[in-house]
Amino acid sequence: MKVKVLAFGIAKDIFGGSAISVDISGNTTAGLKSTLENNYPRLKKLASYMIAVNSEYAHDDHLLTVDDEIAIIPPVSGG
Repeated sequence: MKVKVLAFGIAKDIFGGSAISVDISGNTTAGLKSTLENNYPRLKKLASYMIAVNSEYAHDDHLLTVDDEIAIIPPVSGG
């Protein structure tokens, strides 16, 4: 299944842009994470990152569809 993924913060640098299209194996956020980390190894080096689906944080077992708005939310630091 091919999905569009929006990137914010450091994820934009890792992906080389603010959005990418990716073919994922399976249809869960866990499958998406696995595919992204295989295609973009630098993503694994982040301390943590979240996946948001349709403006809500998603767990690894969340089922994805091609129409979902998916975003990578990198760790945020404050000062």
